[in-house]
Amino acid sequence: MPEEAGLPPAKRFRPGSCPPGRRVVMLLTAGSGGGAGGGRRQTPPLAQPSASPYREALELQRRSLPIFRARGQLLAQLRNLDNAVLIGSPLLSGHPGLPHWSGGDRSNEQDLPRHCKAPPRRLPFHARPSSVRLLALFTAASSLSRSPKDSGLEVLAVQRVSKTQAWQRTGRAGREDSGICYRLYTEDEFDKFEKMAAPEIQRCNLASVMLQLLAMKVPNVLTFDFMSRPSPDHIEAAIAQLDLLGALEHKDDQLALTPIGRKMAAFPLEPKFAKTILLSSKFHCTEEILTIVSLLSVDSVLYNPPARRDEVQSVRKKFISSEGDHITLLNIYRTFKNIGGNKDWCKENFVNSKNMLLVAEVRAQLRDICLKMSMPIMSSRGDMESVRRCLAHSLFMSTAELQPDGTYATTDTHQPVAIHPSSVLFHCKPACVVYTSLLYTNKCYMRDLCVVDAEWLYEAAPDYFRRKLRTARN
Repeated sequence: MPEEAGLPPAKRFRPGSCPPGRRVVMLLTAGSGGGAGGGRRQTPPLAQPSASPYREALELQRRSLPIFRARGQLLAQLRNLDNAVLIGSPLLSGHPGLPHWSGGDRSNEQDLPRHCKAPPRRLPFHARPSSVRLLALFTAASSLSRSPKDSGLEVLAVQRVSKTQAWQRTGRAGREDSGICYRLYTEDEFDKFEKMAAPEIQRCNLASVMLQLLAMKVPNVLTFDFMSRPSPDHIEAAIAQLDLLGALEHKDDQLALTPIGRKMAAFPLEPKFAKTILLSSKFHCTEEILTIVSLLSVDSVLYNPPARRDEVQSVRKKFISSEGDHITLLNIYRTFKNIGGNKDWCKENFVNSKNMLLVAEVRAQLRDICLKMSMPIMSSRGDMESVRRCLAHSLFMSTAELQPDGTYATTDTHQPVAIHPSSVLFHCKPACVVYTSLLYTNKCYMRDLCVVDAEWLYEAAPDYFRRKLRTARN
């Protein structure tokens, strides 16, 4: 396999002929524990026995590692392949590593294969698509924000990592303890990877970037000299979104922020969520909107162990609202606060207690910003219609309508979409919904949905929907 410029050298072992696609690439990096230093590629002390006069003690310590037996299972898998390629430091050849997770939901940790004798402790393997589990070879994938061609939608799509990203992720070894990170790919798959990933600024929604540039009074943001310049279409789409949210005005042939635009720039949020908070005082539901926006600003506060799916559904029934996911999350947060953030309650209800505490911190910060703006902090006192109206008036660009054939299509681009299976509305067919994000896999799925009335959307942006309706008719 040809070596890539700028990447570590490759080392082959077990040479010989093999059928196409059977050869394996292993990215191997060791690291030592230490939290923030986990990204450093360091050779662990156990990989250098010559540095110590106590070789026998080191060998005994090495064999006592829980991963020692797992190493045999990994090598057995490689022996089943006709050929393989090892990429990494030759000092690490044959050295056992300590697998670890890099964060997120740890409820999906996996044990070693059942047919081998269980080690004295549980061996967690990170169970996201970027991991490798014993007895299986998985292609690593990454979730990247991008738009399908000609769709006009901003979605979270699963794509291959680049070669440099794959190498960077081997640096996960050592975040919590000394060890080695194994990343396996078939050679055919690894050769398909791009060398470098496209810069995020060329893939993501630029509305927040444009808002902050205008807040800093940068002249002529349309021609701003980015290091990795986004496409003109992306810049124009961001400006159009800010204009629809009422954040822009034209002064002397230059773009400038309106008073509401300057307030939106004060929030460390996407413009649509900042507008949601600013509109909440009009609908007398600031307390509820602060909670909902905070819940949407962190990783999921819920976890769903596949092996306990029925139990999860049974426990969650008491929180579910027919009005959508936003109200359901609001019910969960209110209960969490009422019981004082009890960790046992979180465990029983499959709620991530750490993320819930983070939600409380984010909410407190957003509330402080509202108070500095002298915004009235009011509660809807159980009136969820006012909360849904507020969401409809700020998320009107992310809406979908039920079609005669029972499917959904977005109201702006008429792109076919579907309700994500994780939504409480998955088995329902509301006439009109707003969503927070789109996930693109085999279908384009809407996530975090709220039931709204079509009349509320026309109230929020009559010109916008009249224009879309006219375009659809033409």
